[in-house]
Amino acid sequence: MLKLIQYIKGYVIVKVWGFSPERFMNLCSNHHLFLWDITNRGDHYTMCISLKDFYKLKPITKKTGTRAVIQKRCGLPFFIPGLKRRKFFIIGLLGSIIFWMWMSGYIWAIELQGNYYVTEDELMEFMSGQNIYVGMKQSEVHIEELEKALRRNYEIVTWTSARIDGTRLVVQIKENDLQPIPEEETSQEDGAGYDLAAVKDGTVVSIITRMGVPLVAEGSEVKKGDILVQGGVPILNDDLTVRKYQYCVADADIYLQCKYEAVEILPIRYEEKQYSGKEKKVPVLDIFGHRVKLGLFKNPYTTYDVIEDIKQVKLLDDFYLPIYYGTVHVREYTVTEKKYSSAEAKAIFSSRIAKIIKTLREKGVQIIEKNVTMKKDIENWYMNIDFDIIEKTGKAVPTQLWVPEIPEPASQ
Repeated sequence: MLKLIQYIKGYVIVKVWGFSPERFMNLCSNHHLFLWDITNRGDHYTMCISLKDFYKLKPITKKTGTRAVIQKRCGLPFFIPGLKRRKFFIIGLLGSIIFWMWMSGYIWAIELQGNYYVTEDELMEFMSGQNIYVGMKQSEVHIEELEKALRRNYEIVTWTSARIDGTRLVVQIKENDLQPIPEEETSQEDGAGYDLAAVKDGTVVSIITRMGVPLVAEGSEVKKGDILVQGGVPILNDDLTVRKYQYCVADADIYLQCKYEAVEILPIRYEEKQYSGKEKKVPVLDIFGHRVKLGLFKNPYTTYDVIEDIKQVKLLDDFYLPIYYGTVHVREYTVTEKKYSSAEAKAIFSSRIAKIIKTLREKGVQIIEKNVTMKKDIENWYMNIDFDIIEKTGKAVPTQLWVPEIPEPASQ
């Protein structure tokens, strides 16, 4: 704080030498002239003194036979006059500050995290339909509404979180095939109940019920849509008839042995690109969606690939700007038609199976038996996948339990 005050008031660094510099410093102290950063340089001293006190040194230097000259001027009083001579610099500085403040009020980048089954292009298109896009004002982003809209539109999305970091909108989601409905839709405030229904045909391997009434047991055969756990506990009359139901949101861990079946198709004929080695590189600059190619470029190729290596400008970690830069690579190639051999098709299908198995295991699915066959016709190779799996099941659906109202007996 003291240094800030000294800077605002202004101070000078002086060189003191002569008959008695020590007496000079003592007299300054007696006259309440504050000196700091005093350094002995051998044949002279250097020290700092406020601008106001410097003008009071003349009687002291005359009395002590010393001399004091300014080596450096520091502080705001010396800085401002210099700025007055640099009007364009001041205008540019103020303009830059206003520009960065204006830019910080917009969204210039959207980052999606946690999506595997729902593609990034699909999510971006959906958010665009919800008026969420790059270049919108941050004040117009309604986080809670966006989160609810994502959960409503995609049944596989079970959890969402959105936040604004700098000029970046970060959207995190979690996906799950069990498709439970959002918490706000299973509120018990209206007294509604929710059952757990099977999402596939299969055999119940195990069931652990935490809330609700189980309607199946281990070994039960179920069909898609069958109610597994009832979202209402019956309250009985004395004659064991149901008087009413105590509704709840059914909750259970139910594992089902079922089939996973799929068909992968691979066209027999394909086009292979033979690159000639000729390519052109063009630097590009994109500002506010307007792309400019830096330098003259005329495409001489008939068939070619275009590969873009584009980066977005950002300050620090989260302050993104609508400015992109990079290089566009244009590569010439010729096309040759070829056919996949049996070994090549098998290798491609093996890679696809590995991805399918990895995806199933990430979802907690246990594969107990694999059956894969491969065949072809004139146009395509086919891979038929038939797995026996054990997976968690149960989709929350509104209960259909109800008890007809019995009219009260008429009073006598």
